Amino acid sequence: MKERTLERVRKLLAKAERTDNDHERTTFMAAASALMAKHGIDSLDPAGPRHQPGDRVVTLPPPWAREKARLVSLVAQALRCRPLLLGRGDGGQRVHVFGFAADLERADVLATSLLLQMASGLARVRPPLEAGGGAARAYRRSWLLGFTDEVYRLLREAEERAVAEAPVTGTALVLADRRAEVDQAVAARYPRIRLSVPRTSGTGYHDGAEAGRRADLGRTGVPGGPAAQLSPIGGGPPR
Repeated sequence: MKERTLERVRKLLAKAERTDNDHERTTFMAAASALMAKHGIDSLDPAGPRHQPGDRVVTLPPPWAREKARLVSLVAQALRCRPLLLGRGDGGQRVHVFGFAADLERADVLATSLLLQMASGLARVRPPLEAGGGAARAYRRSWLLGFTDEVYRLLREAEERAVAEAPVTGTALVLADRRAEVDQAVAARYPRIRLSVPRTSGTGYHDGAEAGRRADLGRTGVPGGPAAQLSPIGGGPPR
């Protein structure tokens, strides 16, 4: 991603972090998210050199490894990548993400930040007083699922707006071609894919969704603190 774009995102987020006004904070965060989505469209450049889809494997450590893997997967999916949950391995839950370089980079930046934001938010969660040990854990898990689903919805909306406002005719067709190429890369590597849907029995989903609605969808760096126990995603450059 261009340094100029990153700098603009940082400035928007700095304003969001300094204000105590929820409306202003939401506005700045939405602007940062929209800027990231626009960067994704600008990177298409039909006249530029032809590239092939790349891929990277991300390992999410415990605690809440499955929920972290789901967040990484849905962020990647919202940003036009194709994620596959591989299950346990290398000390955590693994996700194999396929996509073009610019989209992999955007997914990496956003998922790294959102993992930390999700951990910070979960640390502040207080399950209902009547919840026992099992019920409290179920509440926290449903909170994580709600947070992730809401972040996914907001990112999809930003991406769809960026496509609708694209100045180049045929953007949707270019994206469809790229999606087909990514799907081919996935099929070549994994000819048999099984779909799964997460289940939740807790009551924290609504509260998690509300926290996701307030998430910073373009943050590029998070100071150290209680959330530092989460490892940023990565795995090297796309192959």
